[in-house]
Amino acid sequence: MQKGFDYTGITIVYICHDGQGEYLFQKRSRNCRDEHDRWDIGGGGLEFGDTVLGTLEKEIAEEYRTSVLGHDFLGYRDVHREHEGRKTHWLALDFKVLVDRKTVANGEPHKFSEIGWFQPSDFPAPLHSQLPIFFENYANML
Repeated sequence: MQKGFDYTGITIVYICHDGQGEYLFQKRSRNCRDEHDRWDIGGGGLEFGDTVLGTLEKEIAEEYRTSVLGHDFLGYRDVHREHEGRKTHWLALDFKVLVDRKTVANGEPHKFSEIGWFQPSDFPAPLHSQLPIFFENYANML
C-alpha cells in the first residue's frame, strides 16, 4: 500500500522566514517527482511512529541544513491531486517557521536546483500548483 494513493498521507508543510519579512523558497529540479522547475516551500511526509514536530525539525535540517528557532501552526489542508493518472489525497499540516538565514544552505541539491529568499511582493515564479491555495488560506498569518 502506498501513502497518498491507497490511503490518506500526512505531510508536514512549512514556509521558513527570517523574521525580517523574507521567505525561503526552493526550485524543484528534474529529480523531483513532479512540478519540475517550479518554486516551492518545504515539506515532508509524516512516517509511522514519528511526531509532527520531530518531522518538522528533521525535514528543515535535511532540506536547509539549519534548525527551527520558532514555529507557528497555521492550519491544515486537504490536498486532492492527481499524479501520473492516479488520484492522491494528503492531509497537509501547515507551519510558519523561523530560521537563521545565515545558517541556511541547500541540503538537497539533487532535488533543488537553487534556493532563495523573497519578499511577499516579489515571490518567484512559476510557483508550485498548491502554493496559491496555501497563500490564500494564510495571507493574514504570514
